[in-house]
Amino acid sequence: MNLRSILLPISWRGPRDLGERLLQLVAGLFLYGVALALMIRGGIGVAPWDVLSLGISARTGLGYGLVTNLTAVVVLLLWIPLRQRLGLGTVLNALLIGPSADLTLWLVPAAPSLWAGVPLFLFGLVLLAFATGLYISADFGPGPRDGLMTGLVQRTGWRVWIVRTLIEGSVLVIGFLLGGPVGVGTLLFAFGVGPLIGWFLPRLTRFREARTRELATR
Repeated sequence: MNLRSILLPISWRGPRDLGERLLQLVAGLFLYGVALALMIRGGIGVAPWDVLSLGISARTGLGYGLVTNLTAVVVLLLWIPLRQRLGLGTVLNALLIGPSADLTLWLVPAAPSLWAGVPLFLFGLVLLAFATGLYISADFGPGPRDGLMTGLVQRTGWRVWIVRTLIEGSVLVIGFLLGGPVGVGTLLFAFGVGPLIGWFLPRLTRFREARTRELATR
């Protein structure tokens, strides 16, 4: 097996287009980590994958960001039997989000009350949806968890929502059993992140496509 069969090709319309998209990718992944940390600091519950990461962190003593990175690596190993191909965005997703989250956790203290925690969580949720649209529309390949979902959909023939629900539900149960925090924020994430990404992603994608066409004519 050679690199071409493992890695997704990178296409661009000139150095300026490639540079802007790389900057967009890195910015999106950095903001994604910031958003995760803000939701944690909100103290009202976190997303299913973060329930798992925080549960493992509590059990092992490893930092949240390191656990997030290690979890991404394990998920990427699950891509092998699914024959999924890695993109640059996939690799950077696995490497950058954890350190960004750890940095934000170091800078931002826990919310002192529910009145501060709810707005902080909601801001983090909206920021995460924006960051997701930002890095996906840069078009450098899916993140580890997104690739696991699409790979299972292709292999099983099941509907996306069924596969996504099974993955998120399994992760949530395991994380809860390990002692990860589950709360109203977990429900807010479950029902809110999809519509928010659905609002941001097409708009950011249209902006990126228009910008790419503009650069191609110069």
